[in-house]
Amino acid sequence: MKLDVNALRYLSKDDFRVLTAVEMGMRNHEIVPSELIDRIAGLKHGGTYKVLRNLLKNKLVHHEATKYDGFRLTYLGYDFLAIKTLVNRGVFASVGRQIGVGKESDIFEVATEDGTVLAMKLHRLGRTSFRAVKSKRDYLAHRRSFNWLYLSRLAALKEFAFMKALGEHGFPVPTAVDCNRHCVIMSLVQGYPLVQVKELQNPDDVFDTILGLVIRLAEHGLIHCDFNEFNIMIGDDEEVTMIDFPQMVSVSHRNAQMFFDRDIECIYKFFKKRFHLSSEKCEEQDGSEINDDENGRPSFLSVQKSDGSLDKELAASGFTRKEQVEMDKYIHENAEEESSDDDDSTSEQDSEDGDEATVKISSLKIADQDSAGAPDHTLRGRDSNQPETSSEEVVRGTQLSE
Repeated sequence: MKLDVNALRYLSKDDFRVLTAVEMGMRNHEIVPSELIDRIAGLKHGGTYKVLRNLLKNKLVHHEATKYDGFRLTYLGYDFLAIKTLVNRGVFASVGRQIGVGKESDIFEVATEDGTVLAMKLHRLGRTSFRAVKSKRDYLAHRRSFNWLYLSRLAALKEFAFMKALGEHGFPVPTAVDCNRHCVIMSLVQGYPLVQVKELQNPDDVFDTILGLVIRLAEHGLIHCDFNEFNIMIGDDEEVTMIDFPQMVSVSHRNAQMFFDRDIECIYKFFKKRFHLSSEKCEEQDGSEINDDENGRPSFLSVQKSDGSLDKELAASGFTRKEQVEMDKYIHENAEEESSDDDDSTSEQDSEDGDEATVKISSLKIADQDSAGAPDHTLRGRDSNQPETSSEEVVRGTQLSE
């Protein structure tokens, strides 16, 4: 559903009070009865029912009247609750254009009162292909419902915690600004997704940098689990930025070696196909002290946690153990199932449509006003059919604060 924040300016305090009541009721109800919403909201003279009609009209709630009569939040309603909270905190004042669409998220430009442009990532677990997850997952077999809003909140909380910790330890990641519900606010990365880059001036150096990040993460006790061309940003000077962290796991995870090897394989496969790196180069590990496996690639078993234990530090990032287990099951079992299909399909599509979807680094001139969308919270190149938007235009966008 398209995010239209214009309606947010016209919602009353009672509207948000009822929205919050529905959210609270969904903690233990899939569909929240009207009577319960009325009790939680505490509006006088039956005002709750009038407000519910208005929220239903604006598609902020969904009415279920088949087997069980009641209401539930839509993603748009959840968006409004998160945005309203962040605006009240003074995190940003206006929302600009959408700059990215992923399988699990939507990304928008937002601007602060002083005109600083940030990125807002709204997690959307449960849409597209993930609708079939419930029927395929044994750990959901005995559950009558699966709360996608709850999982999206966990994904946002986890991403914010990992992004903040990685930034504090010197990793090239966006700056984590704030988080509420399923919404993460971060700095806007000035760059292009690696998948859209057709040529690099120094592909060997970029390859070594990216491979070094995988090893360095493991030395800190973490594995990205989705370290591919879609989640790596390349800047004007070919600097590398990592993005997308909800699926990260500890090196002590039972499938850690498989995830590590898969990340390594994705990098080798992409650089060999796109930038024609020689087999000899792909087998070299210049400056690396990590012992290689029989194929000349970094070996998970030889990686030592020599630079701290970020995995243990992040275990106390706000998750309960139950939440962590549930989130890990969803993210990683889903990733295992789709990884092989995604690798094949995206590589083939990328090769066929290279001229349309890629840019040359040598010609990049990224200014503040040049940013567009890509899978998850990435930016798209100028050839992306998206109109350019200046920082001033973002600030003049939909103003949400008085």
